[in-house]
Formats: sequence, structure tokens, C-alpha cells
Amino acid sequence: MKKILFTFSQFLLFLLAFAVGSFLYIFLHLPPVVSVWENGTRGFQWDGVLLMLALFVLILLLQAARKRLRSGAPWTTLALLLATAAGLAMKFGFLSFDR
Repeated sequence: MKKILFTFSQFLLFLLAFAVGSFLYIFLHLPPVVSVWENGTRGFQWDGVLLMLALFVLILLLQAARKRLRSGAPWTTLALLLATAAGLAMKFGFLSFDR
């Protein structure tokens, strides 16, 4: 039960990082760092995904330092995959402009 609770909290943390990274350019008026555009009107901004992956690596490093990598890494990876799927389903990072 404890691992499921930690996995759910990591899922929420990854999803929040994905959302913040995807909408950071709107709130702080910063240009997107990495984005791919199709025909100049639609695109995907990778900032949220990169922020989520950086957080994932940081959590894995903390688990390795505490020598709990073998028991915690599969649950952390599951939380990352579920957050990625949920974030893409919520269309985080997808942009479209009318020109």
C-alpha cells in the first residue's frame, strides 16, 4: 500500500512538472526551448517532457544514493509512464497558431 501511495504521489509530481513545463512560456513570456513545428501552424513543445525527465533522473539518483534503486525504480518508472500518457491525453505541449 505504501508503494502505491508513493507511486501515485510521483505520478502527480511528474504530471505537474509536465504541465508547468508546457505552459511556462505563457506565464513567464519565455520562448519555448525545444519545439517542433509542422507547416508553421501546429507543433509540440518538448519543454514539459524534458522537465519531467530531469525530475525522473533526479529521483533515480536520490534512490541510488539511498540504495533503494532496485525496489523503487520500477514504481518510479511506472509513475513516469502513466504521467506521460495522461499528459499527452490532456494535450500538454501541443500548440497551434492561426496565421
